[in-house]
Amino acid sequence: MDKNKQKLSQDEKILQQMGYKQELARNMGGFSNFAISFSIICILAGGITAFPAGLSAAGGASIGIGWPLGALFALIVAAGMGQIASAFPTAGGLYHWSSILGGRGWGWATAWFNVLGLIFVTASVNVGLWDLIIKPLFLANVLGMDVSGLGDVQKWIAVAIITTIQALFNHFGIRLTTRLTDFSGYLIFAVATILTIALLAYAPSFDLSRLFTFTNYTGDAGGGVWPQFNSLFIAFLSGLLLVCYTITGFDASAHTSEETNNAASAVPRGMINAVLWSALFGYIMICSFVLAMPSVPEGAAQGWNAFSWLLAGSGMPVLLKNILIVGIVLANFLCALAAVTSCSRMLYAFARDGGLPKFLSQVHPEHKTPVNAIWFGALLSFLCTLYTPAFLVLSAGCAVFLYISYLMPIMAGLFTEGTRWTHKGPFNLGVWSRPIAVLAIIGGAVLAYVGMRPPYEKVGYLALGLAIVLAIVWFAVEARRFQGPPAVKFDD
Repeated sequence: MDKNKQKLSQDEKILQQMGYKQELARNMGGFSNFAISFSIICILAGGITAFPAGLSAAGGASIGIGWPLGALFALIVAAGMGQIASAFPTAGGLYHWSSILGGRGWGWATAWFNVLGLIFVTASVNVGLWDLIIKPLFLANVLGMDVSGLGDVQKWIAVAIITTIQALFNHFGIRLTTRLTDFSGYLIFAVATILTIALLAYAPSFDLSRLFTFTNYTGDAGGGVWPQFNSLFIAFLSGLLLVCYTITGFDASAHTSEETNNAASAVPRGMINAVLWSALFGYIMICSFVLAMPSVPEGAAQGWNAFSWLLAGSGMPVLLKNILIVGIVLANFLCALAAVTSCSRMLYAFARDGGLPKFLSQVHPEHKTPVNAIWFGALLSFLCTLYTPAFLVLSAGCAVFLYISYLMPIMAGLFTEGTRWTHKGPFNLGVWSRPIAVLAIIGGAVLAYVGMRPPYEKVGYLALGLAIVLAIVWFAVEARRFQGPPAVKFDD
């Protein structure tokens, strides 16, 4: 007990040095901080709903070779973010880090990219949950319903109900949310493991060469997931969206810094472990999807229905199949629930410093949660789902905007380390700090290129438009009005 009190007082001291007082309930331990990022990454969400984006690009090689490459990029970014999080463990971390290292304007722009990315995460997961899991798998296969008549209206109603329930869980306190995301961590491990074993056990054949075979399935051969690319290299790059969309959202560990004990050590460890374990288990799981297919060309031709086609045709027992479907539905629901948590903490932190209306920084006196930010973020995410086809744009948008917001503080740190940035936390990359930052920025440029190509060119238009609007608003208004976070006053 004394040790926990000592940690809590040290966390409060660090927060005070950064100009803030403890308002949120600090009830999260190291595992919970890891679990919230692991839950929002959720290989049972992006790994399933975005699986066709990989398979229908360059075939099995997009999985066997593309996933490890994309996962390595995510791990490099997590390490770069972890070093900064260790030095400045606050809610809304990325915005705060960018402000400290790159100035008020850089931090203000980071906040907007991060907020938009987090809203897209919640929206894309909930739309994918309905369109690609609940409707074709749970309602059609488990309940035996005819889903042919379910259109956009039914989707919007379902997503509204799902989002409202997620916001309600968040409303009633971080302790409840933590219990759910802790459970989600165990659930993801269990369901992914059983699903992998079951698919391989009942696979009609087993050919490892599938995972390293490049085949251009863009256009009609891939069910129209991608337009026709004449270049196999471009197809392969496009398939990287699978892993970059799946392994994102790990900034949730940073956003809950003020609710985590021993945050300076627990937060970077939580982010990096969430990426590492998601990369490993996700790779094994999606490789099993390719290996278990009766025919890769036939599977790719299913387009966005590739996973539901695979599972429906598997020879595993019906009861086991139904249990797995229920587990996948629940894991996706908890994934978006964690996204609501992360988004609300970013909104809360930004509003606390005046970047958004102050009412979004209000904390419930009993539950100690930023209730207004929770409901506002949930509302915005639902409104995003009214766009059709939502999943295509939202999934690419969330990956691009989140990674832009991840790289902005890393880029600022690259140029200010040793000058403006002298304070380091317990997690310190040392001589690897600058090389990792450079590699992260290069990888981010590739991701931005991929995520803004057809059929996701609307993401590029949105990113460019957002950058122009932010620049105009900043120089016209916010440069004079917005003061940014308080000055940091560390002893060292």
